[in-house]
Amino acid sequence: MRGHVTKKGNKFYFVLDVGVDEVTGKRKQKWFSGFKDPKEAEKAMIAKIHELNQGIYYEPTKFTLADFMERWLEDYVTFNCAPRTREIYEYIIHTHISRSRMAKLPLDKIKPIQIQNYYSEKLTKGRVDGKGGLTARSVLHHHRILHEALEHAVKWQILGKNPTKAVTPPRLQKKEVNVLSKDQIQILLEGTKNKYFHGAVFFAISTGMRRGEIFGLRWSDVDFKNQTLSIRQTLQRLKGKGLVFKKSAKNDGSRRSVAISSEIIKLLQVLKATQEECKQNLGVYYQDHDLVFSNEDGTPINVDYVSREFGRSVKKLDIPYVRFHDLRHTHATLLLQQGEHPKIISERLGHSTISITMDIYSHVMPNMQREATDKLDRFLFSDNSDI
Repeated sequence: MRGHVTKKGNKFYFVLDVGVDEVTGKRKQKWFSGFKDPKEAEKAMIAKIHELNQGIYYEPTKFTLADFMERWLEDYVTFNCAPRTREIYEYIIHTHISRSRMAKLPLDKIKPIQIQNYYSEKLTKGRVDGKGGLTARSVLHHHRILHEALEHAVKWQILGKNPTKAVTPPRLQKKEVNVLSKDQIQILLEGTKNKYFHGAVFFAISTGMRRGEIFGLRWSDVDFKNQTLSIRQTLQRLKGKGLVFKKSAKNDGSRRSVAISSEIIKLLQVLKATQEECKQNLGVYYQDHDLVFSNEDGTPINVDYVSREFGRSVKKLDIPYVRFHDLRHTHATLLLQQGEHPKIISERLGHSTISITMDIYSHVMPNMQREATDKLDRFLFSDNSDI
């Protein structure tokens, strides 16, 4: 492959022959500019010739950032991500990224400084309602989406490198986990005993399952004999689609078995009997989805409505405000306080690694360390009064 260095004005360029145009039959050339001296231009030319010979040279794209993000949504996210994940990605891209100033730039012209400036603007004045900036956690989601999308641009040979790798994303402040004490749990259970979601509240506290896992649980997933649950699907509410079930992948940490207590078995038996009565009363009008928690006619329960109703109920009680999801945190924290091994808790919660569990519940660790040292003292020195 041939190339030569030339000069225009105060800058040096190099020109490469990159083949013949299939339509016109004319020789195609590529110009590369912006070098301060011929030695720098020649060095860059040798590197570019190597790229061409190795087949790793890419043509500068005509895509704008907005164009590419849309293509990425359609060609990758749709087929490789969960529906709920696509919904979140789509919202952030359409509401924020594709409306930014850098969205109209050609993909290969976007520099790290422009992405950094985008993050700064979102942190200070990024809210859709115009009332201030987004949280660091929200902007970090934008960063992760941009990073993942532009990584695919590199893999698809549209970009030579990913500019987000040279950007510093927002730092997260550690989020406090809200949990209830034993006495507060009793107040919550007593205060919701006449609510339709009372059983689900007890279930969440006792198992640590996610909201979607609880309301997606089927009777076929319950093993009464061995007192275990197999978590194989979740229930989600998607925009434009309503309530949908999502199967857990076999290699997904959320697909797991959870041991359940005798009290949960009693609750399940009551629910089973109540459902059988509803089936008899409604007859052909009963829609049997095999769900453990369902409406009286067997249809799935609106999970978002449960969260809203749960929040309203909590506000009326003399306990700290907690979300339905915080019952999962309560379950894990109470087990840690009782001395349960974090590995067991990680398995119950469906975390992919124990490090996630340790990071989320690090607030419990100092007390556990104190208890451990006290136990060691009692073991070593209880009979040595002279020490």
